[in-house]
Amino acid sequence: MRKNGWWSIAYHTLFIGFIVAPLLTVVVVSFTPLGYISMPTDGLSLRWFRAIFEANEIINAFWLSLGLGLVSATVSVALAVPAALALTRYRFPGRGVLAAFFMSPLMIPHVVLGVAFLRFFNLAGMSGSFVWLAFTHVIVIMPYALRLVLSAAVGMDRDAERAALSLGASRWTAFRRIVLPLILPGVVGGWMLAFIQSFDELTMTIFVATPGTTTLPVAMYNQIAQTIDPLVASVSTLIIAGTAIMMILLDRLVGLDRVLIGKQ
Repeated sequence: MRKNGWWSIAYHTLFIGFIVAPLLTVVVVSFTPLGYISMPTDGLSLRWFRAIFEANEIINAFWLSLGLGLVSATVSVALAVPAALALTRYRFPGRGVLAAFFMSPLMIPHVVLGVAFLRFFNLAGMSGSFVWLAFTHVIVIMPYALRLVLSAAVGMDRDAERAALSLGASRWTAFRRIVLPLILPGVVGGWMLAFIQSFDELTMTIFVATPGTTTLPVAMYNQIAQTIDPLVASVSTLIIAGTAIMMILLDRLVGLDRVLIGKQ
């Protein structure tokens, strides 16, 4: 039994190390004082972190990606909540088809979506707009939000909601005071996952982005294609740190167990 326990610990340690090793490599490379990617390095320097604030393209792309992620994730959750409640509460003709339609972006390669959106926007004369870029992101990331909201809505006990309605509460009040708190872990988790997908989306965005709507992943891709300096590594390190901070705050405010597995 003890031997199996040690093997289990070793296995999980190796597995976690395999997952974390690329992230640690990026972090170490970002502190190199050299003008090219080097591992191992002769010393540590904040040179490439200071260079971020001098790269206007990276800074502008970051703010655009942040705004795009906030807008797209919020709109996606706003659409996912009523869709999930309708799919879980009602039985109507075409319900399965409608659910498959909502999830269909997950089955279509993002390259195909990017080419299709590019062609459509060129024909309609709508390219180069933040609004239409956000529209494409909502289509791509809404299934992620919908899946988590669906998971929360499926197991929801409706007795409290029925009691509130029988006592004279309006449907909006019952939703705001009872339904929403019950599905909040799925809503928060869906929003977070949708935001991460939007912020990190490259394959489709590279087709529809324009010089005025260049997102951070597209700007980083262009940086890698043009130079070999560790600037992208320093940007990636900040993103890793920001993601870790966001997860810690989420755990403090809501609880990761409630968000990830729906534990009450």
